[in-house]
Amino acid sequence: MAARARKVQNKSAAPVQITAEQIIREAVERQGDQESKPIRQRIVDEDELNDLKLRKRKEFEDAIRRQKHQMNTWIKYAQWEESQREFRRARSVFERALDIEPHNTTTWLKYTEMEMKHKFVQHARNVWDRAVVLLPRVDQFWYKYAYMEEMLGNYAGARQIFERWMQWEPEDGSWMTYVRFEERLGELDRCRNIFERFISIRPYVSSYLKYAKFEDKHRQRDRCRAVLERAVAELGELANDERLFIYFAKFEERARETERARVLYKYALDHLPKHRATEIYKMFVNFEKQHGDRAGIEDVIVSKRRFQYEEQLRQTPNNYDIWFDYIRLEENAGSLDKAREVYERAIANLPTVQDKRYWRRYIYLWINYALFEELIAEDVARTREVYSNVLKLIPHRAFSFAKVWVMAAKFEIRCKDLGRARKLLGNAIGMCPKDSLFESYIQLESDLGYIDNARKLYEKWLEHAPENCKAWTQYATLERQVGELERARALFELSINQPTLDMPELVWKAYIDMEIEDEQYDRARALYERLLERTKHVKVWISAAQFEASVEAVDKAVKLFQDAYAYLKSQGLKEERVLVLEAWRQMETDRNNTEGVKTVEGKMPKRVKKRRPIVAEDGTEAGYEEYFDYIFPDEETGNIGLKLLEKAQAWKKQKLAEQ
Repeated sequence: MAARARKVQNKSAAPVQITAEQIIREAVERQGDQESKPIRQRIVDEDELNDLKLRKRKEFEDAIRRQKHQMNTWIKYAQWEESQREFRRARSVFERALDIEPHNTTTWLKYTEMEMKHKFVQHARNVWDRAVVLLPRVDQFWYKYAYMEEMLGNYAGARQIFERWMQWEPEDGSWMTYVRFEERLGELDRCRNIFERFISIRPYVSSYLKYAKFEDKHRQRDRCRAVLERAVAELGELANDERLFIYFAKFEERARETERARVLYKYALDHLPKHRATEIYKMFVNFEKQHGDRAGIEDVIVSKRRFQYEEQLRQTPNNYDIWFDYIRLEENAGSLDKAREVYERAIANLPTVQDKRYWRRYIYLWINYALFEELIAEDVARTREVYSNVLKLIPHRAFSFAKVWVMAAKFEIRCKDLGRARKLLGNAIGMCPKDSLFESYIQLESDLGYIDNARKLYEKWLEHAPENCKAWTQYATLERQVGELERARALFELSINQPTLDMPELVWKAYIDMEIEDEQYDRARALYERLLERTKHVKVWISAAQFEASVEAVDKAVKLFQDAYAYLKSQGLKEERVLVLEAWRQMETDRNNTEGVKTVEGKMPKRVKKRRPIVAEDGTEAGYEEYFDYIFPDEETGNIGLKLLEKAQAWKKQKLAEQ
């Protein structure tokens, strides 16, 4: 008989009090003092070495037996055998792995890498041959195979490999690899033969351009011009590509054939659709500026389009899309003063309605104006003035634009004025505390390494919106990134204990994922149990069971599926029960558990079509509608009428078959 516990005689407080926090802190400090060192085993004779090899092989074999489709385990096994100079065993491991998954490219690459590293050239060739025969569409195999032969000086063998590869008509990069190989050997005629085959198989503009660039690279201008002319003549409608004419014209311009280039530009502008000739139009304008009369080009092109825009703006001055096009015209013309003038005229047309939808396009005018002053005009003072004016103009009490605040702050950062940037973001949060503003400010402080400032901003954010799950999650993520796991857990605990949250599932998911990633499976299991106490949603049940299955706790996973099924059955939730059964069946299938699959299949329901009356708003019946219902095996005992109906349908089918 066990002895009774002694009763405490003096129940008064002790003179020295120890808090729970102090106990935890001392425990953590003591754990930190004990550094775990890896166990080093000293091998003194061959018997111990053989014992070690036997143990390692047993560990690998057991791991493979548990998860034979995990290729990383096979590769580690083979690499270990390789490190022991047991090449036959390593090859055997690779071959066994390829028997299981012969289409795994990583296994083939590691296999050939081992053979090449140890200069087993013939073995490597055999493996490459098998790989390219089995997986001819994996270009990496062909690349490495040909490169190995080239490094060995077997140029004829490398060429033969390329020829075998080209029979599969691979992508453009493969053909160019073949060309570069022959080019390295100085076989330019062979390169041309390859290009001829290439353009016959892939008759596209890009193919002809590659051929022309090759000839141009080797200063064969006549051949290059002939290739480009063939492209225009042979491709037909496909030749109406802006890239072809741009390269052709630039080539003639480099050859100082200005008249040929001018004819090509005009031909392209006459035959290409206008929406596909924007770039070549710019090129033609630049060409004429260099080789023609600039004043005439400006008068003919810019003035005409400027007149059209002015006419349209006279009718609709608040059409900001026209202002954008007009500004783009002046920017392309290269006159900073004219572009600035159009910007000033455009921003003078305020929206007529105090509505954010109508202000959005108008604000983009200001944004483009600021970017123009910063990037094109390179005027820092004017850029700062533009941002200041637009921030004064926006009615922040009605609505605001976080994008403008953020862009202004980033501009100040680019100017290396961190104080102004912080002041801008602080004012923005004070006037319109939006999530994007908090995120931008916090990202700035985090990038600069001011973690304490980021914490203060998160606290401000949570004071403003304690129900914001995004803020809680990001705050905890920050603490975890800096190694403060206990602070992260405390933040998650505070968040899930809030009375109201906009999306509580995000917080719970982030909390659980953090514990799982840190391999704190007991904590994750406890979180799932707490979550199931709060909600019985089917996704929570399934997620908890899948977690248990992932950590090899299959019995607990099955128990969770059974509890979920029983609870949902008591609540009369049929579709949710089907989801649970499908997830359960998938788990048993992944485990190759035939008995488990049969058990779940026995619980799967039948899907039947039924009819129900449609009740109108006034309470009268407005016809019938069809819907699908589920009938579970454990509920079929009382459905005698349904069984009679099924028998009647079977009898009817039999009669029809006899007739």
